[in-house]
Amino acid sequence: MAQPVVLLGAGRRDSCDEFPLARIAAARPVVLVDPDPPAWARPHLTGHLAADPARESSTTEAVLAYAAGHPVAGVLTWSGAHLTTAARITARLGLPGLPYETAAACADPVALRTLLHRKRLPTTGPRDRGDASDARNARNARNAGDAEDPRNRGDAGDPRDREGPLVSAETVVLDDEVRIVALTRTTPGPPPARSPLRHHVHAHDGLLHNRFLRTCVERTVRALALTHTVAHITLRLTARGPRVLAVAPHLPGDLIPLLVERATGVDLATAAAALATGDHPDLTPTRQRAAAVQFAYPTVTGRLTHLRLDPAAEHDPSADRILLTRHPGDPVTAAPHAHVTDRLAHWVVTAENPTDCETALRRMAHHLTARILPVADGYAA
Repeated sequence: MAQPVVLLGAGRRDSCDEFPLARIAAARPVVLVDPDPPAWARPHLTGHLAADPARESSTTEAVLAYAAGHPVAGVLTWSGAHLTTAARITARLGLPGLPYETAAACADPVALRTLLHRKRLPTTGPRDRGDASDARNARNARNAGDAEDPRNRGDAGDPRDREGPLVSAETVVLDDEVRIVALTRTTPGPPPARSPLRHHVHAHDGLLHNRFLRTCVERTVRALALTHTVAHITLRLTARGPRVLAVAPHLPGDLIPLLVERATGVDLATAAAALATGDHPDLTPTRQRAAAVQFAYPTVTGRLTHLRLDPAAEHDPSADRILLTRHPGDPVTAAPHAHVTDRLAHWVVTAENPTDCETALRRMAHHLTARILPVADGYAA
């Protein structure tokens, strides 16, 4: 039987963390470090340590005590807030992992930008919020609220570096090789929250062959001394070239690993588990398609009174996955201040090309109905 990996924090089901957990559990036993494992995660676990990964010292000691009597093949996390805890544990156990300084920099947008500037890497201006999910992943807002983004402070930088589409390089870093296995194109919502509306992955994305983007990603990996990890590197494609916005040296959320697998056949979750144990994953593409996910947000702020998905949606030929993520009675916030936790539902589609995916996403949206009692009609949080 394969030796287990230790996972720091389960995340949230509505943040789409069940898919990678199921994939990893199919490859290796998983021991979860979490104060209270959520019900959805328990079927995928072989063990549990009751510790809070946000408490670095106590969690490190708890995992070391466990490892003294049990084999541990590797340590994983998909939360930016737990990167330094994972780095400390892997260093103590002699397992593959990030240098502690790298983990600390990637968990702090200001520190990351400072480090990249020092290495002469092109970054965005500090007031560029970019993709809210990536900024929050870097400072654990997957589990927190809309705290002020530190990048809003200080000098505004060149305004040209804050204009242009967002793309994330889904990167696998082996010993001396940096491999971009897919690109995720993100459509953000309106400011100030700019929570992602949709993500697209296309196996034949032309940017995969863009030497400026590839060079920027490779230089970023070298500057941060990343090795033997999966990394989600977000860039803004500006008129002056690609600019680094965020670096998450762990599996991305928002079902991006599912999109990559559906579009290319490359399993990022299983790859992350292999890398954490010192193995080399199989990154051979087996598909040449497109995949996309759409997130539905409330149109008004208030209390959700009705949410229904027409069963006919499941019979759509492009439908891959559909999930309601809120319930009647929940308070919800509309754009432009909506957080990812306000999402009502999401749906994943696959097709031969991005255009067909976009058409399918719009078609699926007609199957969702929601009613919200607005704040002005008597609701108070």
